[in-house]
Amino acid sequence: MTHTRTRTQTPRLAIVIAAASVMVATNVFGATSAHADGPSHPPGIQPSASAPVEVDGNDPDLKLVDGATLAKAKVLDIKTVIEDEAGEERREDTNTDVKFALQAEVLFAKDSAKLSSRAKARIAAIAEEIKAQNTTKVRVFGFTDNLGSSAHGDVLSRRRASAVHGVLDDELADSGITYEVRGYGEQYPIADNSTEAGRKKNRRVEVSFPRTES
Repeated sequence: MTHTRTRTQTPRLAIVIAAASVMVATNVFGATSAHADGPSHPPGIQPSASAPVEVDGNDPDLKLVDGATLAKAKVLDIKTVIEDEAGEERREDTNTDVKFALQAEVLFAKDSAKLSSRAKARIAAIAEEIKAQNTTKVRVFGFTDNLGSSAHGDVLSRRRASAVHGVLDDELADSGITYEVRGYGEQYPIADNSTEAGRKKNRRVEVSFPRTES
């Protein structure tokens, strides 16, 4: 009697599914190791899979000329900027200074230098930060957009800076702080004056002071 051996074969569909599973597993594993804040390198400068270019350490173009010395090392000033969602208040921190910028619309009515009660509360919060830094010098600068005459902008920005200074002085009474109060009008814009969104950012009062906190 002749026996016929039956050879069991894995269906092609199962092989395809298995291969797909491996691919999915690989993609999932890669996803879990990725950073949530985007690629680790800006587009266009991703590292190449090829070997790095060899550098000849004896190349004369890579050496200092005779008698030359390297500049002294220094700590670069790092700036962090925090702005609320509406852009009404902006805070900048560097190694040496703290600056608050408040949009004029938050502080004043149109073409006015009279502070609202809401504005006074915000300025009082800045005064608390000044106390925390234990600083002795505060700068209060006013700015406008480029609409209207330059002379009018200079006067309005100074009046607004003076109004903010008045609240700070009340909050920080007897603190021995020296104030520098100026109105710069349309000078030193921080945004494009050709759009209303940009002009809104330029209409502002800045309060800045040295960072003395250890």
